[in-house]
Amino acid sequence: MGAGLALWCPNLDAFAATRPVYAIDLLGFGRSSRPKFASDGQKAEAQWVESVEEWRREVNLDQFILLGHSLGGYIASAYSIKYPERVRHLILADPWGYPEKPANADKPQMPLWVRAIGTALQPFNPLWAVRAAGPAGKWLVSKTRPDISRKYLNYVQDAEIVIPEYIYQCNSQTPSGESAFHSLMTGFGWAKNPMVKRIDQLDPALPITVLYGSRSWVDNSTGQVLSENRPNSKTYVQSINGAGHHVYLDKPDLFNKFVLEACARADEYDPKPAILENKKAKETAQTSTSVSTS
Repeated sequence: MGAGLALWCPNLDAFAATRPVYAIDLLGFGRSSRPKFASDGQKAEAQWVESVEEWRREVNLDQFILLGHSLGGYIASAYSIKYPERVRHLILADPWGYPEKPANADKPQMPLWVRAIGTALQPFNPLWAVRAAGPAGKWLVSKTRPDISRKYLNYVQDAEIVIPEYIYQCNSQTPSGESAFHSLMTGFGWAKNPMVKRIDQLDPALPITVLYGSRSWVDNSTGQVLSENRPNSKTYVQSINGAGHHVYLDKPDLFNKFVLEACARADEYDPKPAILENKKAKETAQTSTSVSTS
């Protein structure tokens, strides 16, 4: 959220060295269209899931390795629940929206003035300030997050000018993706319908790799929770030391290495036969239950 696929330029060439790569902006973000989403979070989530499925059908992919970062990891998980036979391997990069909101999440843990501002801004979309600044938005981006531009100096010419401009342009349009994301949230760091409650809906035959930054603000218990709740499944967890939430950018070489290792595992194991068998067994069980209770 907050930019687009161009920020993955430190990664895409490495991925594409071994296989075709499709990089997409979720609807409402980057260079994708800005449709109107439902105000209900579950309906907005379903719209995103169906848009990914429509894209898959359009490009005629039977199966693919699905990688999602942050909100993208949440949507990738939701997609994998509904269309497990289409996902050969699920890679979650510092995924947002897995844990439940802790009971003490609203207790004072920061200065009163910070909490007051946060409360006042809750009705607004997360990146409203960039739009509110108008043409000065690019200056605002460059001054508030100069570290992001510096990380692209080896990849993008005039990065300290180009990157803030790109981020500004991505966020100066109608914020339909942000609005949809806002409908999924309670507070900022938590999902109204967290994935941890739906882990049992992920097909046990689906292999999952979780990559997270050791310094990320996102709760990094996701990998452990997935492993514990899917004991007979293939779940691989890797913490990337020194990386924050933008794990693909903070440590690109390590991130690329672990993604390519996950892709190699996907080449060795096709979960589709087992997933289809599980799906058939589930449908049979549901039919039997329906008949016996009618």
